[in-house]
Amino acid sequence: MLWYFAKMALLLPLLGLLIWGSLALTKRMQQRLNGTGKDTRSVRLVETCFLGPGMKVAVVEFRGREILLGCTRQGLIRLGDSQLTSAPPAGDQP
Repeated sequence: MLWYFAKMALLLPLLGLLIWGSLALTKRMQQRLNGTGKDTRSVRLVETCFLGPGMKVAVVEFRGREILLGCTRQGLIRLGDSQLTSAPPAGDQP
């Protein structure tokens, strides 16, 4: 019985450290993928929308333009693009 408690006293903190490390790594990778880190890239993923199995639409910002992409298992298709504009103030919307 003493052996069981000794193993638990050793393994539970180790398991806690593994969980904490994986959460910290996940947070770091999300910041890197979302572009909120210190990385200055010319391409930024603005938004994605899942349409069905293997299909989604993505808005990508690149060099002052927003590009609408259709993403399927076969590849990417540019659906449209527009210049970046500043958003109107919240009070002006109906």
